[in-house]
Amino acid sequence: MKLKDYWYTISIIFLVILGYNFPDTFSSFFGVKLNTFIKPVLQVIMFGMGATMTVNDFTEVFKSPKIVLIGLVCHFTIMPFSGLVLSKVFSFPPEIAAGIILIGSSPSGLASNVMALIAKANVALSVTITTLSTLIAPIMTPFLMKSLGGGLIEVEFWAMFWDMSQMVLLPIILGLAIYKIIPRIIARFNKVLPVFSMLGIAYVILVVTASGASSLKTVGLLLVIVVIIHNIFGYALGYFFSRLLKFKEEDARAVSFEVGMQNAGLASALANEMGRIATVGLAAAIFGPVMNITGSMLANFWSKHPPNEPFSDKTNH
Repeated sequence: MKLKDYWYTISIIFLVILGYNFPDTFSSFFGVKLNTFIKPVLQVIMFGMGATMTVNDFTEVFKSPKIVLIGLVCHFTIMPFSGLVLSKVFSFPPEIAAGIILIGSSPSGLASNVMALIAKANVALSVTITTLSTLIAPIMTPFLMKSLGGGLIEVEFWAMFWDMSQMVLLPIILGLAIYKIIPRIIARFNKVLPVFSMLGIAYVILVVTASGASSLKTVGLLLVIVVIIHNIFGYALGYFFSRLLKFKEEDARAVSFEVGMQNAGLASALANEMGRIATVGLAAAIFGPVMNITGSMLANFWSKHPPNEPFSDKTNH
């Protein structure tokens, strides 16, 4: 386990510390609120996702539809309901509790695909579940928030659906369309997209942390503990149910990451659109750095323990 493998995670932790200690500096710039740019930053990231989508992203749907469906069901049940239970057990204020449910109701995080690759998991399955969970999130996330978090804060299903459509569906569709028209130009753009995505997520986490610094001082440590528990629940239960259903080891690992790693940037942007970034957005701001740390650790551990099939078979030939 080398320190250089965690440079991005360490950078994110540093930004969280900065945002927490200097909230005024990172909340606005020359009178312009920095949370204004969260939505467009996320839209560019989602546009890039659309521009890089290929038929191969959906191969697992045709090869093993049952596994993909179970992975999606696990994702949209384990994390939202465990978030609800944790928010009730620890008796957080309503808006903080709603934020825990919101991060649990969000689609898979893009980082899960990288972790799956490192962990020698089924990367194609990971990419397929990430893609599909993102595409159906404009329906699933508002539905889960309305059902599980509606008693904590006011949740307008159609307003949230429209917000998510603007931040997810429309940019992805636009990315797909423009790639068909000018593939060479978009191909050049895609070379810098991973860097922009990493910087974009870092920006969102910094701004959300700064915006919610006062609330963090009230519930900070407890919320960090709960977010860590929530994240680990996702990995553990995703893996457990997969193995219980007789999934191959590499498939179970992929589902584990898909369940445990959420799109924290999207959850933060939704909280921002709701006008509650300083409270509802806090769990997402913490979840982002936490899942990068735990995901890296789990991926590195699994990378040293190749699955029994098919990887051990390959090494024997």
